[in-house]
Amino acid sequence: MHTSLPTIADIRNPALTKALQHKLDNKTKPLGSLGRLESLALQLGEILGTVSPALDAPQMVVFAGDHGLTARAISAFPSDVTWQMVENFLAGGAAVSVLARQHGISLTVVDCGVNHDFLAGQPADTQRPNLLVRKVANGTADSSVQAAMTSLQCQQALQNGQEIVKGLAGNALLLGEMGIGNTSAASLLLARLAGLDIEVCTGAGTGLDASAVQRKTAVLREVLARHPAATAPLDALAALGGFEIATMVGAVLQAAADRRVVVVDGFIATSAVLVAHALQPLVLQRCVFAHRSGERGHEFMLQYLGVQALLDLGLRLGEGSGGALAWPLLQSACAILLEMASFESAGVSEKSATNTTSA
Repeated sequence: MHTSLPTIADIRNPALTKALQHKLDNKTKPLGSLGRLESLALQLGEILGTVSPALDAPQMVVFAGDHGLTARAISAFPSDVTWQMVENFLAGGAAVSVLARQHGISLTVVDCGVNHDFLAGQPADTQRPNLLVRKVANGTADSSVQAAMTSLQCQQALQNGQEIVKGLAGNALLLGEMGIGNTSAASLLLARLAGLDIEVCTGAGTGLDASAVQRKTAVLREVLARHPAATAPLDALAALGGFEIATMVGAVLQAAADRRVVVVDGFIATSAVLVAHALQPLVLQRCVFAHRSGERGHEFMLQYLGVQALLDLGLRLGEGSGGALAWPLLQSACAILLEMASFESAGVSEKSATNTTSA
């Protein structure tokens, strides 16, 4: 499959990194005493190309889509919950709506392929606030029977994701998603792209009990067996993924090309980064992983990518909720670089050469 995807350049700049590290090391604190907040500050400076990074107009985008595989009873909830939750996002009542509002993050919901008409009964040129309709189809096909999407559909979703990001303000993209059945798609992508057995990649999703997880795992094993040739990243995405995941892949690639900070939520959002990374490994330079999900496969995904998440709160809601919760840490990391005094500016003595504390 051929599609026009951005090439992600290496943003490593040894001189900038050295300047950032020097700035951090000379703040009024023992060396490295702010721990991971310092490495986060360093990363944000590298992404934004400055020793004084400032986060501007953060954009939470929730990508929504339905999955044909739900016909195989792989979820505890019916597919209708996808469109019902989209309405909940738009009404401001979902967890991510509350958290985005709390932290001043703009929220946009994208219909990537929901089996519902959100503009029904409205004039043709009507637009609903905070909703983008970029529907490829009314949900993917059942991947246990055929490929979830055609190559053309996958390409359309990728392009939609790129175009959405091009139209966004600011320099930070927070990834969210909604789609009943999408933990199955993420598990399939992890198994195929990371070469892991599907059993270690599969969890409870929307709240399945142990026997239901076993049934789900058996269905997913069947899906993988049906698509043995879908090993290249975009082939795997088309055969096994979802419209919301494919749109998110396009968004991640575009955001990385734009040198935006990409805040990655949990299992589903990371599966999109997994595909994007397989296409363009340098996307990881721009990604901040918000949290380690309670969904079983997520820790294996993070290990495979060689990254560490900021938070571990046992979250497994999705929606972008973990990204919104982690957002204040990014703000704090920038504030430390921008506002914290240096030893010199504050007139505070530094650590003495004999390793005793000066006062």
